[in-house]
Amino acid sequence: MTAPDQHPAQAADVLEVVEYTDPLCPWAWGSEPAFRRLRAAFAGQVRWRRAYCILFDHDDDPAPDPAAETAWYARYVEDISAHTHAPRARRLSRVAASSWPASLVARAAEAQGADVADRVLRRLRESVFVLGEPADTPGSALSVVFGVPGLDAGRLATDAASVDVLESVRADRAEARRPVDDVLSVRADSPHPGAAKETPDGQLRYALPTLLLRTAAGHRVVPGWRPYEEYVSAVAELSPALLPAPTALGPAEALARYRTLTEPERTSLTDGGPWPPAGAVRVDTGNGPLWLHPEEAAAHPAVAPVPSSRP
Repeated sequence: MTAPDQHPAQAADVLEVVEYTDPLCPWAWGSEPAFRRLRAAFAGQVRWRRAYCILFDHDDDPAPDPAAETAWYARYVEDISAHTHAPRARRLSRVAASSWPASLVARAAEAQGADVADRVLRRLRESVFVLGEPADTPGSALSVVFGVPGLDAGRLATDAASVDVLESVRADRAEARRPVDDVLSVRADSPHPGAAKETPDGQLRYALPTLLLRTAAGHRVVPGWRPYEEYVSAVAELSPALLPAPTALGPAEALARYRTLTEPERTSLTDGGPWPPAGAVRVDTGNGPLWLHPEEAAAHPAVAPVPSSRP
């Protein structure tokens, strides 16, 4: 799956990883253990970029029966969580009306640093799959991330409403609808192999999530839901000199680093020491617990709902 895929922003020896995703996508949520581990394994060695693909678009036709659609979608998410073992909300209030608000907030958060951006995106994902209340309006997307450590909420609100951020996400959406040929037909032993999806307007876009890895010399694409080892193999094929660093942390260190951990993440990101660490807060979901660092729990809407008014 190699092609001369020169990207103007790339130096010859730099590996870029493009993560095609959506904050409200259940398969992307289920891929968090592998992606968190991969980012940690190659931290400082690759350039990682997220492209927000807009799973739920403004011009999607409204459901004739919202209650029936919500029931169907809740079963769909339950089926996915059976494969990924990711948490799912005990009750889903509705199907998300739009991915735009969450995507704009996630992109705006990147101006405040990688750690803040990761934690903001994580809260946006948890809005659906832990709280059951998708962050699908500007107000709800800003509210659910309130209290993220290091976040300037006022700046986030201003940036998320800016023309620059809107144009950036529009560019992501368009990029996602120009998939490489490798994903037009995909065969894999996965419940979500990741072949390109047809959109309501007849275009093709990347299945979510998809990782596109590229250097000046070529690319590899790993679409759909895959094990961690497939991502590492793709890196090794393109950039053999890059070696994954150890990623296992002690339980307390892992929870302090990641702030919230699912059971699959606890398994993949910790060294197997005694669990839970002191002070960890357990939030039960419809498919296993979510573990919160005590400082995170103090401002997390699953434990401490925040006021409705925001800057």
